[in-house]
This record gives sequence, C-alpha cells and structure tokens, in this order.
Amino acid sequence: MSGIEIRKVTANTGAQVFGVDLAKPLDEETATALRDALNTHKALVFSDVHLDDEGQQAFARHFGELTTAHPTVPAVDGAPNVLPVDSEGGRAANHWHTDVTFVLNPPQASTLRSLTIPPYGGETLIANSAAAYRDLPEPLRRLADDLWAEHTNDYDYAVPEETLDEEQAARRAQFTSIKFRTAHPVVRVHPLTGERGLFIGGFAQRIVGLSTGESRKLLDLLQSYVTRPENLLRHRWSENQLVLFDNRITQHYAVDNYDGLPRRLHRVTVAGDVPVGMEGKESYSIQGDASHYTPVAA
Repeated sequence: MSGIEIRKVTANTGAQVFGVDLAKPLDEETATALRDALNTHKALVFSDVHLDDEGQQAFARHFGELTTAHPTVPAVDGAPNVLPVDSEGGRAANHWHTDVTFVLNPPQASTLRSLTIPPYGGETLIANSAAAYRDLPEPLRRLADDLWAEHTNDYDYAVPEETLDEEQAARRAQFTSIKFRTAHPVVRVHPLTGERGLFIGGFAQRIVGLSTGESRKLLDLLQSYVTRPENLLRHRWSENQLVLFDNRITQHYAVDNYDGLPRRLHRVTVAGDVPVGMEGKESYSIQGDASHYTPVAA
C-alpha cells in the first residue's frame, strides 16, 4: 500500500486515488484501503488507467462476485460481464438512478471505464444519498423511515413511448423484455457502515400504499434532497479513467450535453445483497426472476 494517496474531490462525494496501478493484482492491504475509502467517499476516481475488459473485471472482483452485464440488455461481445454504455446505442442515461434497482439484489458497486470521450460535455454526476438523508428535516426523515417504494424497469424512463422512433422503440422493447417489479425500503441501511441513505431514483415509481399521483409528489420531494448541488460529484471524463462508486448509497446521472458525439464507457458491476430497511425487513420481489443476472445469496 506504500505510496497510496486518497484526495477528496468534494466535501460529501468523491475522492481521487493516486499511487495504485490497477493493471496489477492488488495486495490485500491495498484492496482493504480502497474498500475503506469507498465506504467513506462513495465514489473513487482513478486516472492513467490502462485496462482492457479483463483487467476491469479483475479489479472489480476485489469487491465481490460480478453480475452479468444487465438483466435485459446485451453485453459486449465475448465479455458477458461487461455492459457497453454507448451514446450510439442510445444509452445516454440522462435520468437520476441507482443501477438496476428493479431487481431484488441490485449491484453493490459499479465500475465505469472511459473508452471514447467527447471533446466537451458527457460528465457523470454522482450523488451521495446518505448526505441527502442527513439533510432531511426531522418530520420528513421520520416519514421516509417507514416508506417502501416499488421499483420497475417498465416505464418511460427516457422519453414518452408515443414519441419513440422505430430504433428507440426496439431498444425500449429490449429493456423491458423481462418486466421486473421489486419493493425496496425508501431508507436503506448500508450493510457495512450502518449509514442510512435514500434508496430511490428513477426506477422507483410508486410508494407502496399510495396512489401514483401521491407517490410522484413524495418521491420528487425526497429526490430533491439527493440532487442538491452540495451532495454531487460532477466528474468530467478524460481518457484512461475508471470510476468506482457504491451503488448502495449513491445515485448517478449521465449528462447528455455533447451534441451526439461518440461517447463510450464500459460498465462492470459487483453483485450485491438484498437491501434492508430501518426495522431489518428485506426487500421483496413482486415480478420477474433476475437469477440469470445476479443470484441471491442463500
């Protein structure tokens, strides 16, 4: 671990890591230091990274077993654990979300590696949902503690269905080819740190027990605390970078501000546990079997 340096980027979210060569196997001391830094800073940025898909997967495995690329979207050819995040494939995910929360046990962590970067724009925003929870006024916090939300992949997360062209409609049909609905606690307790975070984002479509309209108003109110500027890291990509973030206690947003120029990242995600709420109750599946994507630990 000699020479490793962790340098905060903002007060609440993100740190740069120096002195670690991700192309080499990490010794346990270094791996532990990175896990601890991730728990503290929620997102870690590595620069001057020279990895291929195999190397990215090897690094991610230091944090746990991998998921396959996605429950419904195809992987990179020959790399079933690697998801292409490609502007040309219509995957500018310009909505706030936590990765794959529509399944029972979403990834615990995600890695993004830059391949093709536009000359301007294309930033990734990462929000600290634990800071958001701490920001809640006490009456809102007490309310959120008792709420559960239904997450699903079957909604118009990008554009309304009636405005889709043929290619966009085909992508949406693929994304929803297996329909998932899962109930998660609105306040999730982090299994390692014990922190409480708002576990909502774009796939959270309804509060259990409330109407759609009531749910939308309440979710928008809570979400406004997640996306406060002081809780955000705005990461401007450079070539040969890798960002690791804790998917259990962050949200992220890919800014679509690069005029349709080529932008390609590769994503590898680490399998996670079933979320647990304030009273120790676990999330539960309503519809859809994601065992092909990420098995649930017994």
